[in-house]
Amino acid sequence: MTVQVQTIGIAGAGAWGTALANAAASAGNDVVLWMRSPEHAAALAATRSNERFLPGVKLHDRIRPTADLSDLASSRAVLLVTPAQTTREMSAALAAVLPVETSLVLCAKGIERESRAFLCDVVETVRPGSPVAVLSGPSFADDVARGLPTAVTLACRKADLAEDLATALSGPALRVYHHRDIRGVEIGGAAKNVLAIACGAVAGKGLGESAKAALIARGFAELLRFARAYGAKAETLMGLSGLGDLVLTCSSAHSRNFAFGQRLGQGLSVADAAGGKLVEGAATASALVALARAKNIDMPIAEAVEQILSGAWTLDQAVDALMNRPIKSEH
Repeated sequence: MTVQVQTIGIAGAGAWGTALANAAASAGNDVVLWMRSPEHAAALAATRSNERFLPGVKLHDRIRPTADLSDLASSRAVLLVTPAQTTREMSAALAAVLPVETSLVLCAKGIERESRAFLCDVVETVRPGSPVAVLSGPSFADDVARGLPTAVTLACRKADLAEDLATALSGPALRVYHHRDIRGVEIGGAAKNVLAIACGAVAGKGLGESAKAALIARGFAELLRFARAYGAKAETLMGLSGLGDLVLTCSSAHSRNFAFGQRLGQGLSVADAAGGKLVEGAATASALVALARAKNIDMPIAEAVEQILSGAWTLDQAVDALMNRPIKSEH
């Protein structure tokens, strides 16, 4: 018997958190939207518009903004929509207020930099015995918030729970597929951000559409190798959370990772290219490469990105290194 989710909690009121709150409310749920700032919560409740992150998008009537984390305690599930590198901190804070049976759905895409741990493993360490899921796929916050057709994947090790949560979040414009391969879904989301930086750099450097297409194809081959080595299913990466998300973020300046890479390609420094904004792929690159090296996985594009970000290589040196690799069979 399917459990109907009546109240959805959203922890994080940036662009993606606000967009998911609107989508969950449009799907028929009551939504509690948490943010750190009481002033921000009060303003959002009064104006019903998150102008800082999603200008022009009205908040759904069924959303209740709050700055009190304990207000999420009555939620059937909580979507964690804060930056990947804050996952441990936020999971611990939520563990103090949420019942053990409350599902936590991870919506950030990354790998914890210091521990090199996948985010699901981080949450399961902090909240042992509590259900965890991952939501990922080709999606821009503005599209979802405005009700444009979007499809994503939700993965959970418990098949029935994955279906329940996917059903609860699916609405008029957001279609949520469900899956059990949680590792594959989170790897697809984390790795594609690093590869999107490379594609942006190619665009910014003016290296042409042929180079970008080759980079996407070879980057996907790297993603598959990494995913298989860490226990994911290849078919998962062929879906929305792998290939779908890779194509979107590697071909659009709406992607923060692509735009960051594009500015690097135009000659800006790492700090200037980021412009004070969070770039998940930049935070994840070193952890992704370290995990690949630990299992002798060949990921030359990801390594080139990491070398550029660390200052070890210029973009020209990275291009030369990739183009002068030994000739080999494509497969």
